Amino acid sequence: MSNGEQHTTAIKNLLFRMADDELIIGHRNSEWTGLGPILEEDIAFSSMAQDKLGHAQALYNILHSMGEPDADTLAFTRNEKNFYCCHFVEYPIRDYDFSLMRHFLFDTAEAIRFDMLTKSSCQPLANLAKKVRGEIKYHTMHANIWISQLGKATDESNIRMQAALNECYPLALGIFEKSDYENELMESGVFDGEELLQKVWTDIVTEVIEKSNLKMPDINDANLSTLAFGGRKGYHTEYLQPLLDEMTEVYSIDPSAEW
Repeated sequence: MSNGEQHTTAIKNLLFRMADDELIIGHRNSEWTGLGPILEEDIAFSSMAQDKLGHAQALYNILHSMGEPDADTLAFTRNEKNFYCCHFVEYPIRDYDFSLMRHFLFDTAEAIRFDMLTKSSCQPLANLAKKVRGEIKYHTMHANIWISQLGKATDESNIRMQAALNECYPLALGIFEKSDYENELMESGVFDGEELLQKVWTDIVTEVIEKSNLKMPDINDANLSTLAFGGRKGYHTEYLQPLLDEMTEVYSIDPSAEW
């Protein structure tokens, strides 16, 4: 593989990882439509789902401009082995405390990632990052407010949010799973790397958690969950393929249908 081909492959890999994260978490967020604990949250998760799907489409469109199939084909015709999302976004929505904590941890990482990418040497990605980071700002504000309110409200709400944090935090570390193209992306100025992203994320998450009367889980190499990793290389949880089967059901019946 020539240097040019390796560079293009590295950018495509980054775009697929980001787009697939957005598509799958967007689908999961959409499952709260009609089920939110209060009307405000029903609407909020539905709105954020639309934003995520829009971000996924924009990232797939960049891939299409680089020679890949169009956005619908990329979203609706691949099986799980050809997806590069992290495990964290694949898990079912479960109770509201799990979905809210996942929203907080994922969107904080997403906000930092897009902020870093505003300086990317990949100009289409930099332009998209500048456009969408304003939307993500409102997602993180929403998450921070609810984490703070429920962390400090009652003993029961505090206990439930702490349990959700203890479960979600190890899984969230899979967001930062490195690809085989990490050095190429950093050396070419496309992306400053997952390690820096995780460091900034940890600092911000820790500050919000501690102000919300919650405690950061004690995670180290000895108790780090292997369940969090593998998604970036095409190895997924038992939950992804059923989600894809459901999400692509209508498209699969008639891919040429026009609405």
